[in-house]
Amino acid sequence: MKAAPTLEGGLRIDMEEAHDWQLLHAIISDATEQQDDLASRLGGLIRPEAGAEDWQEYIVPDLRESFQDDLNLVGAAIEAAMVHASGGAGPIWITPDDCFAWYSAFNQARLAIEERFHFGQGEMVDLQKLTASQRSAFIRSKFYCQIQGLLLEHVMK
Repeated sequence: MKAAPTLEGGLRIDMEEAHDWQLLHAIISDATEQQDDLASRLGGLIRPEAGAEDWQEYIVPDLRESFQDDLNLVGAAIEAAMVHASGGAGPIWITPDDCFAWYSAFNQARLAIEERFHFGQGEMVDLQKLTASQRSAFIRSKFYCQIQGLLLEHVMK
């Protein structure tokens, strides 16, 4: 897989084999595999004296819908690009108009991975001590972070 900025101000990610599509598509499953969604988990951080009840009633539903809309847009884009490439090598473009949804989806996936595995500082993780599942999640998290960095540097200026 290769990623590069486009002349139009977006980002192009080229899948070189079918496995690359699976890695990219894992964003959706990583972001949604927790029992509680991210909006609920964020709402749970608000203390009662800081207005937790209002947060749950007014903020969480809109936040949940926004997060889900971002995941739906990204999931549909990945599916469409996979079909267009017949599951083989092929590109997907992240346009400036869609970059915030992609950033959100990558962020939701990274936060869910961190909540599940508690990797903390990536530099301190000993990959040899991780199970195959943990190692895979760690690598996906690092991949998501790298793409977020490219989005910040080249698209979300």
